[in-house]
Amino acid sequence: MSEVLDQTRIEAPPAPVIVVRAHPLTRLARSLVFRRFIVLAVLALAWEIAARWQDNPIMLPSFTEAARAFIEASLNEGLLLSAVGSLFVLLKGYLLALVIAMVIVSLAVSNSFLRDALQTVAAMLNPLPAIALLPLALLWFGLGEKSLLFVLVNAVIWPFALAALQGFEGVPETHRLVGRNYGLKGPAYVWHILIPSALPSLISGMRVGWAFAWRTLIAAELVFGVSSSSGGLGWFIFRARNELFTDRVFAGLATVILIGLLVEAVVFRGLETLTVRRWGALR
Repeated sequence: MSEVLDQTRIEAPPAPVIVVRAHPLTRLARSLVFRRFIVLAVLALAWEIAARWQDNPIMLPSFTEAARAFIEASLNEGLLLSAVGSLFVLLKGYLLALVIAMVIVSLAVSNSFLRDALQTVAAMLNPLPAIALLPLALLWFGLGEKSLLFVLVNAVIWPFALAALQGFEGVPETHRLVGRNYGLKGPAYVWHILIPSALPSLISGMRVGWAFAWRTLIAAELVFGVSSSSGGLGWFIFRARNELFTDRVFAGLATVILIGLLVEAVVFRGLETLTVRRWGALR
């Protein structure tokens, strides 16, 4: 009887899958680009209101005046060329510091003495503002790009080295065992096991190092430019300040900020999306 019932039992159809799609406005509100645009628009509006209320263009030009100065300086006064020159110097110092730091950390993770030495030196030099080394750099290398590279390397190498060391030390033991089972040693072990496992910490250190390097470069260029008082965003801002073109000062500062936002949104978030977020290591 039970067999007959089993044969004649009518199975209920599967429940339909309902896909709920968010409204386009909801998706737009969740967009990081849209949210940042709203924040920038609110800041620009507050800036415009404060400037009009103060009514002193030399002390605080309005947002529209700074925007016009930005366009004019970009077209006629080489603002964009100054930005390119600064970024070129920054990129050289930044990459050099990353390479040096990775070599030091790779040696430190395999030797307790080198690890203690790295932590001691980093504890000494990391709190020291890199721009404080500029007088020493000028004494050793004179006016020019070498002095800038010296302070840039010091600005990047220590925060990145500490982040990389912390990331390497936090690699799970299972990942280390996989590398040993495959017979990986030396650079191959670092490249295939340590770096992928510690990539969130490495990207965080790269982000901090970039911020330190960018602010250090602009501060150093305020003194003598990219090479003997020529070029560079910092030098552009310094000249505008001497000539009391406050709108151009704000245009230069806005360029510094926009480059920072662009690097953060495109380079670092893009790198995270392609790696650690795609792998599920970050939310």
